[in-house]
Amino acid sequence: MTQTKPKLLIIEDDPGVQKQLRWSLDGYDVVVAGDREAALAQIRRHEPAVCTMDLGLPPDPDGSTEGLATLQQILALAPDTRVIVLTGNQDHANAVKAIAMGAYDFHQKPCDPEVLNLVIQRAFFLHNLQMENRRMQQSQADSPLSGVISRDPGMSKLCRNIEKVAPTSASVMLLGESGTGKEVLARALHQLSPRAKERFMAINCAAIPENLLESELFGYEKGAFTGAAKQTKGKVELAHGGTFFLDEVGDLPMALQAKLLRFLQERVIERIGGHEEIPVDVRIVCATHQKLKELCAQGRFREDLYYRLSEIVVTIPPLRQREGDAALLAHHFKNKFCAAEGRSSLHFAPDAIAAIEAYGWPGNVREMENTIKRAVIMADGNTIVADDLGLPGEGAQEEPINLRQVRDEAEYKAIVKALARVDGNIVKASEVLGVSRPTLYDLMSRHGIKAGA
Repeated sequence: MTQTKPKLLIIEDDPGVQKQLRWSLDGYDVVVAGDREAALAQIRRHEPAVCTMDLGLPPDPDGSTEGLATLQQILALAPDTRVIVLTGNQDHANAVKAIAMGAYDFHQKPCDPEVLNLVIQRAFFLHNLQMENRRMQQSQADSPLSGVISRDPGMSKLCRNIEKVAPTSASVMLLGESGTGKEVLARALHQLSPRAKERFMAINCAAIPENLLESELFGYEKGAFTGAAKQTKGKVELAHGGTFFLDEVGDLPMALQAKLLRFLQERVIERIGGHEEIPVDVRIVCATHQKLKELCAQGRFREDLYYRLSEIVVTIPPLRQREGDAALLAHHFKNKFCAAEGRSSLHFAPDAIAAIEAYGWPGNVREMENTIKRAVIMADGNTIVADDLGLPGEGAQEEPINLRQVRDEAEYKAIVKALARVDGNIVKASEVLGVSRPTLYDLMSRHGIKAGA
């Protein structure tokens, strides 16, 4: 059984070079284009993973205008294609410009067949990795926790706790600031539970007027009040067998808190205007950004209801406390909105990443999503700069991530702190730091720290 050769597009107007490249790259299924129109036609027809391109294309064979324009259109049409630019020895500036536009790599003419082959092999390898990663992400898209994007250890532990709690019948309270993803986790709890095939009903206690909230929760009988033309089931009853999510439970009025408490104790409800007790089997998940214990102390939230709702408490950290997640989420939303808005692949400038990492994100993930969507729409060219983000405050400086620099700063701070704690005693400071006295002297000398300082 013969293995299909990978498709390689060569964009070159010189027939002699075309022939030479075909011969040296016989390990690939080579297709050729001599100008912009033919190149775009081949891209549409074959969707090659990799292509090589000479910047000097007709009608500007001695310049780079046509080649750069062709590159821009290729990347807009097929952003996953790896484009390797072939340039002359004196054309370094245009090669750099092509890389800035999104080209994968460049190779100087005259071509060294072996080196070019290695560059092309690596381009195919990276393209295959990217496609495999995309397939893995798609295969995991059905996971209930796929909406939680994080590398933060605290969030990873939180997700594991959600997986542990989900199969149980315990009531769960999700605490966290607005925009941290409380409803995402509530839905994940439902999807991972034995109730997943039944309904997930949600209600926002802060979004519904107090006089309508009771009927929304528990329903009403025909004629119970003016306008009650028919019997109507409430959200709690409709969630029978499934999960009922009470968002912003801290805004629940005191009168309804008592009625909700009775339901949690007896697992029966009465519709407004009715006298029949209706048994309802639901799992209760609630969420709030408020500090319920403080509300209990102030008499604004029933303490007995709090303990009924908080059998399991999950506290979601704000985005500013999740190490590395701001930049990670920014890249995720950038890719998401590039695809949604039909834009070619965008990149963050260093000042944009610095601004994202420095900002406090009081609106958390929701604010991040809106900010990146606006930046994708407003960005000029292929780069998102700090101004496109529209974040308040002065321009942030990019945080150094050089390991030596970070280590030196940490060493300096630790030595100064240890010396301060032991009032400058070198022997005790070395014991606190867990190093020998000569090592401490060496470190102090390297960092310019004096014993009496």
